[in-house]
Amino acid sequence: MSLSRINNLILIAIVLLNGYVIAAPFLPSLLFKLQDNGKKQNQLEQLIKPVKGSVSDQSSNDAVSGNSLIIPALLLNQPILEGSIANQYKTLNQGIWRWPLTSTPDKDGNTVLVGHRFTYTIPKGVFYYLNKLQLGDNIGIFWNKHRYLYQVTKISTVSPNDTSIEQNTSNPELTLFTCTPLLLPKDRLVIVANLESKS
Repeated sequence: MSLSRINNLILIAIVLLNGYVIAAPFLPSLLFKLQDNGKKQNQLEQLIKPVKGSVSDQSSNDAVSGNSLIIPALLLNQPILEGSIANQYKTLNQGIWRWPLTSTPDKDGNTVLVGHRFTYTIPKGVFYYLNKLQLGDNIGIFWNKHRYLYQVTKISTVSPNDTSIEQNTSNPELTLFTCTPLLLPKDRLVIVANLESKS
């Protein structure tokens, strides 16, 4: 193989690698916009907020396996994982992690869930679209065969050193957080939601 051919192959590899580095953070957002998400969003909304006596009301618990987080606005339906702080990176690479020092939905207090937004190894982290949540959006948690419906009441950005978001509360509350902004994650994007109902 000639030296010029080797140089051309190296140049092509460099261009492809740089293209991936530049495009990877934005590809999930582009794909989200290209999908027809209305039907899936309605199905998820029915899972967390079914009409009383309907088939979906009776079968919602059967449609969700184990402890799960459902956010219709983000088309998110993912299991909630447990794991120690020592294994947090391994657990976070698998999905949504419940911060072990916080409450659970079946107890009054602050349930804190954490997830990756973006990494080059997993470009579309479970909380990639968390910035799309708006005040008033519904969030559902299935926990120990019960359904908990929350409503977003606060959206903020805090420094990674701000541990107040992990503190217990007197009222049942849900806190979700991930790194932000997307490309230079120096802060935490925090979503707080209050419990609306339990069934």
